[in-house]
Amino acid sequence: MILRTLFIFVLLLLPFPDLAPGPSCEVGGKESSSGMFYTLGDFGKAPKFDIHIHINTPQEYFMAVSRKDNFRFLDIVDDRPFGVPMKEQQRLAIIHLKANPNLMRFATTFPVDDWNQPHWVDSTIARLSRSFEAGAKAVKIWKNIGMDLRDSSGTFIMVDNPRIDTVLQFLEKRKIPLIGHNGEPRDCWLPLDKMTFNQGYYSAHPEYHMYLHPEYPSYEDQIRARDHMLEKHPALQFMGAHLGSLEWSLEELAKRLEAFPNMRVDLTRIPNLKLHTLKNRDYTRQFFIKYQDRLIYGTDNAINTTEAPDELKKAVHEKWERDWEFFTTDNRINLPEYGNLYGLKLPREVVDKIYLKNALAFLGWTDSESGK
Repeated sequence: MILRTLFIFVLLLLPFPDLAPGPSCEVGGKESSSGMFYTLGDFGKAPKFDIHIHINTPQEYFMAVSRKDNFRFLDIVDDRPFGVPMKEQQRLAIIHLKANPNLMRFATTFPVDDWNQPHWVDSTIARLSRSFEAGAKAVKIWKNIGMDLRDSSGTFIMVDNPRIDTVLQFLEKRKIPLIGHNGEPRDCWLPLDKMTFNQGYYSAHPEYHMYLHPEYPSYEDQIRARDHMLEKHPALQFMGAHLGSLEWSLEELAKRLEAFPNMRVDLTRIPNLKLHTLKNRDYTRQFFIKYQDRLIYGTDNAINTTEAPDELKKAVHEKWERDWEFFTTDNRINLPEYGNLYGLKLPREVVDKIYLKNALAFLGWTDSESGK
């Protein structure tokens, strides 16, 4: 363990790994006619997967637009203190899974309101076992661990806490993947004038702006705890939500992907990816090509009860189509408040992995299992 710890430490100090050259893609080039690339017109034809959805309603309008746009998805249950309660989220997930087994899977989670009770570990493992029997294929660990949960002495509980190790060992043994939303965007710990995309939210909600609350764990504390958790559990199949909370730096994200071979990230910080592309398109594109097996498309769409189903379906479709344009074409795209950029126009084989194959592999979803 000491040698592995030293190895991880050295890796994280190394400079950003060199990105090997990928297929050339000059902006405005003609490669799309060769079959190496998708086009915007291929959007509805290509099978796709959204790894980060929250279904908060018994309505099936989202399922209709998913089928029309050729998307499967993962519904993620959260232990959040607002909106639809965790138990109701899971009840809805099970109902939708039974009705749509070829369209979706769901990820469960676990509560921590009884953390200070001696039975917490055993009751959590028992609860997760029941969830797996009900069809859950992954587990979500939410940001309340690290940003809200405290022990009986008032000390913050981080994700590398020894009590959580027992739960993670259980997941490793069962080969159940873990999804981690650890901390918040780095903006949360910055002054408003240094933020990239979140000024409006944090100016309206200063209670959540960690820059104003230095008594809480820092951004670095959150990332350090997550990395230590992965160091202790090298066999754990892990996906970091929201670019692994490293949305601000592809260099820092690459260091973690190099250090932790079983780590993946979802791509639910598209504005950050567009900003990286605006600043250095070639660099961003080569990052995607180098780590094509570790990146999974997702939106973090919350699907709530609506009296305007056509508007919901239109919003979901347009979001999905905009993202497809960014990844598959070199069209000119505007990033509000920053300027214009050109889409990444990734090779077809890279898009297939990011949009489908990596998600299916992470969840252990085989074609024979889905009937496809």
